[in-house]
Parts: sequence; structure tokens; C-alpha cells
Amino acid sequence: MSVGDVSKRILLGRKLRSSQLGETLLPKRIALPVFASDALSSVAYAPDEVFIMLSLAGASAYVWSWKIAIAVALVMTAVIASYRQTVHAYPSGGGDYEVATVNLGATAGTTVASALLVDYVLTVAVSISSGAQYAAAAIPVLEGHEATFAVILVVILMSINLRGIRESGSFFAVPTYAFMVAILGMCAFGLVRLIAGDLPQVESAKFDIIPAEGMDGQLTTLALLFLLARAFSSGCAALTGVEAISNGVPAFKRPKSKNAATTLLLLGLIAITMMVSVIVLAKEMGLRYVDPREVDRLTVNGVPEPLSYSQNAVIAQIAKAVFSDFPPGFYLVITVTGIILVLAANTAFNGFPVLGSILAKDGFMPRALGSRGDRLAYSNGIVVLAVMAIVLIWLFDAETTRLIQLYIVGVFVSFNLSQLGMIRHWTRHLRTETDPAARRRMVRSRAINAIGLSFTAVVLVIVLITKFLAGAWITILAMIFFFLLMRGIRSHYASVEAELAADEDDKVLPTRVHAIVLVSKLHKPTLRALAYARASRPNVLEGVYVSVDAESTNRLLEEWDQRGIELPLKVLHSPYRELVRPIVLYTAEIRKANPRGVVAVYIPEYVVGRWWEQLLHNQTALRLKGRLLFSPGVMVISVPYQLHSSEIARERRRRDDLRVHAGDLRSGRVRDAGRNRQIDR
Repeated sequence: MSVGDVSKRILLGRKLRSSQLGETLLPKRIALPVFASDALSSVAYAPDEVFIMLSLAGASAYVWSWKIAIAVALVMTAVIASYRQTVHAYPSGGGDYEVATVNLGATAGTTVASALLVDYVLTVAVSISSGAQYAAAAIPVLEGHEATFAVILVVILMSINLRGIRESGSFFAVPTYAFMVAILGMCAFGLVRLIAGDLPQVESAKFDIIPAEGMDGQLTTLALLFLLARAFSSGCAALTGVEAISNGVPAFKRPKSKNAATTLLLLGLIAITMMVSVIVLAKEMGLRYVDPREVDRLTVNGVPEPLSYSQNAVIAQIAKAVFSDFPPGFYLVITVTGIILVLAANTAFNGFPVLGSILAKDGFMPRALGSRGDRLAYSNGIVVLAVMAIVLIWLFDAETTRLIQLYIVGVFVSFNLSQLGMIRHWTRHLRTETDPAARRRMVRSRAINAIGLSFTAVVLVIVLITKFLAGAWITILAMIFFFLLMRGIRSHYASVEAELAADEDDKVLPTRVHAIVLVSKLHKPTLRALAYARASRPNVLEGVYVSVDAESTNRLLEEWDQRGIELPLKVLHSPYRELVRPIVLYTAEIRKANPRGVVAVYIPEYVVGRWWEQLLHNQTALRLKGRLLFSPGVMVISVPYQLHSSEIARERRRRDDLRVHAGDLRSGRVRDAGRNRQIDR
């Protein structure tokens, strides 16, 4: 086994056969942390964004916070209910893309796919960047190096996911469940203290908030509505990741649709409870929270805080106050929150590759994205996602506040088209369905999707209005780029397929085969190539030598005659010492003289065992093949000759074939030697 193979096995683990795909499927207890970590992690930043937006009008606007939380919860409920219909109707894993393509056409499907691809990349970039910011706050040495640290985290996540969905799910299950327990426990304890009347104030309750410029004084109705719309659109970040389960249905154990729908329901209940509880507690505990770049709007007795002041996140302030008498509770909440922000990217690492494989199957993405790796994961999709996220993190220097403005647009575009597609789906089936019970179920499902469409359409309009100039335009451009890229790839594959389609003309045999054997010296590789070419019985066979030196040419001609080789030797004179061009021109002349004939070019090549030997041999042959492959009617045949060093590579492979690897005995590839000895006795 080579060093590269050993490193790959250490990194990824042993290979899995295609028949072992069932072993990688996820039960609900593992699927929940795998697919829900993104939506759950939004509890760590969605409330922050709501309070930041409301703070523009001062602390008095916080009275609207719980109402915005209820509005976001209603939208999430409608979306969860809608996607439960989707996973039952389309369990193949295409999710929004399949729904839109089947019911609205290829253009709508491609639009959804482009939106989801952008959203998955942003999910990784935002989650990892947020986690890096948390880490930098806790570890001073990371300050100023957040982007580098975030890139390292992406590489680690990529490596874990390359080991397979089930292994990555088991790895992420513990911290995700710990996050649920910590946040729900904190909220429950806080609500108990609220009911008991001893709920403490958070550390920022001492501040007053100066309204942003233009927002001081009595707000007009229009200004207030716009402010609430901005806060609502920021809070809707909590809905990102909900669609991942509909794209990951094939990863569930059977019954797939039922398990996926149950997981969706659990996700909705947990996420809504956590988000509403955090916002209500923050408001009741006197939270004051502004944009980190505008901390000077926080004042104490009219004195603003310096710009160097670092305000703790909303959850951190709540945990510190709620667990004022129990510090381990505070540290648990902070630790698992930082971890979940990093692990939230895992949702995208499971959704993006599956969507990419479906797009590849439909011809909208390179076919390499549809291939499973050694661990039955879509390895190429995982790597592509990691690379794009790294580029985005590096460009935005891992600043969450800048990246968050690009968020949400893509996922709500897919929400809207998906719900519209589901309405079309139920309407189409109602035309042919006659069973009353089935019709009632379809009518109920269509109503659920109609409600979901109305909610998500309103949110999309609000998001576009409030976030377009803040950075959403970049997301829209990215979606357009992916849309055009996918249509271009599909067009290319379609044109290639049409060009390769067999017709009657392909039955016509060439009138003749003109074979030439390239001769550089009269040695064993050349003689083997001549013998092989003669055995193929072409109509014309000749050796071809490119002459760049008269003395060498004369010596070769003499040796050719001395050996009595019956084949003619064609000498191509090259006054400019070119080796490739004369052969290419000669084959072109042969084809011109007989357009329906074929030119077969036999090229002797050395087979070597060491990588550096490859640099010393076969370079002219490689360049020549590269040119001849573009010549119509020219066939290139490599005739290998194994040098002694090739034994090194052959022996290495033979030893690897004989070595017993982990899992070989269990899989039946080898037998138990000890058991065989007992039988022999």
C-alpha cells in the first residue's frame, strides 16, 4: 500500500462496498442532529439580530420583540407543516428542486437549485465564521486570525464528512443534544424564576440606548412598519436549514418519509420553543443590545460606551444572569453554543452533496458530483462545498455581521417555488383521484401548502426590500451565476449527447487502415510495436522516423537494412528540429488522400516504476498524443514496454493484494487461517 493510500485510509477509514449503503442510513436520533443543527443553531444569532434591528428606535421598541418572535414562529410552523407534505410526496431526496422541476418546469427547478446551492455555501460560511468569532472572544491568541481559524474548521468538517454520513452524524450528535438540553434548561429555569418573581436583570440592563440617526423622536406609522419588517426579516434567519431534511430523505432509515416527517416535527417544536423563550427572557430581563459596530449608542447616565466595549451575545447575557448562582451552567451554555455554531455547517455538508448528485444526474452539474467516494458519501460535492465556503470566508474575513446580510434570500426563493409546486402537485392529482378519503387528504395538504406559500411570499418580499442594499444583491448575483452555469452545463451535455447518438452512417467501415509505427531508435520497444502493428493486419503498414540529424538518420537506415526488416521506413525531414509537427502533418496528408480511411499511429512507450522516471521518459509521446487526439480519423495506440524498474510498482501492488486489511475477514474476502489449520489436522 502506498503512502497516499495509507494516508487516505487513516483520514477516511476503510472502504465500503456499494452493498453496504444500508449500513450508512440514519435513525431518527442521529438524523435530528445531522439535519437540524443549522436550524437549531440560529437560536444563537437570530434573537441578536432582532434586538439589533429594534434598537435602531431605542429600547422602547423592544416591546415588539415577543410579537416578532410569535410571527417568526408562525412562519416556521407553516413551513414545517408544508415540508412534511413534501417529504411524503417526494421521498427521493430532490426536495424543493424536484418539486419545482416536476410541477413548474426546468427553469423553476434550476432557479430553486441555484438558490439552495448559494444558501448551503452561506450556511457553512456564516456558521463557521460565527463559531470563529466566539472562539476568538474566548481565546485571545485567535484575535485577528478568525479567517484562518475558520478555514481550518471548514477543513476539519470536510474531513469528518468524507468519512460518511453515519460517522459524522454520530460525531455531531452529542454536542447537538447538549446544546438542546443547555438552552432548553436555561430557558426553563429562567421562566421558573420569572414566575417566582426573582428573575434577575442581564448585565446590559443598566444601559440606555440612543436611537440611530433619523430614528429619534416619534416614529411615523410607515417608519415603524419598516423597522418591524427589518427585525422580522432578521428573525427569519431561524428558518434556514428547515429544507435540508426534505433534501436528505434518502439518508433516513425505512420508512424514510415517515421518519423524515417526524424529524421535521421535532425540529420545529424544539426550534420554536428555544427561539421564543430566548426572546421573551431577554426582553423581561432588560436586555440592551445594539450593532457591535455602534456600541457608543449604549449610554450610562448619558455617557456613551467606548467603541472598544465588547458586548456579550444575547444567550451569553441570559445564561450569566439566570445561572448567577451556578457558574457551571453558564459555562456549559457558552461552550455548547460555540460548538453548535461550528457544527451547524454540517447540515449543509449533508444537503449540498445530495442536491449536487441529483443535479449531476439530471445533467445540470458535472457528473463527478454524482459519484460516491470510498465511504459511500458524495465526496466531490463535499470538497466543492468546502472550497467555495473557504473562498467566501476569506473574502469577507470571517465577519458574521457582513455575511449575515447575504443570508435568507436564497432559502426563501426555494420556499416559495416549492410551495407553489406542491399546490400544483395536489391540484393535478385531485383531477384524477376519486376516493373521497384520499381527496380529503389532498385538499388538506393543498391548504397547508397554500398557507405556507402566503407566509413565505410575504417574508421574501420583506427580505428583498429590507436587505437588498445591505448585501442581498450579492446573493442574487450568485444565484444568477449558478443558474447560468447549470443551464450552460445542461446545454453542453445535451449537445454532446446529440453529437454522439449513433446513426446509419456509423455502420460503414473505413475503406482502409493506414498504420504507422513511430521509430526513434531500433530497439526492443520499437520492434515490439512493429510486431503488434503487423499482427493487426492493416492495409498499409510503415515505420515513420523524424530526421533532425543526418548522421543519426543514416545510422538508423543502415541498421534497418542490416536487420532485414521488410516494412518500409518513411523518413520525415525536420529542418527546424521539430518532432511532433511533422508527424501531425503527415497523418493529415494521409487522411486528405483517403478521407474515408483511418490512420492508426502506434507509439512505443516505456513503463517505469518510480515517479521521477516518468519525468525522464515519454514526454514526446505525451505531446504527440495530445495533438493527434484532435485529428479526426486518427487512432492512437500506445504499445507499452515494461522497463526493469516497473517491477518495483508491480511488486508493491502484489504485496498490497496479498495483505489482509481491516474488515477483510468479516466481509469474506479472506478466510481464517487458524480455522483452516484446524480443519487440515
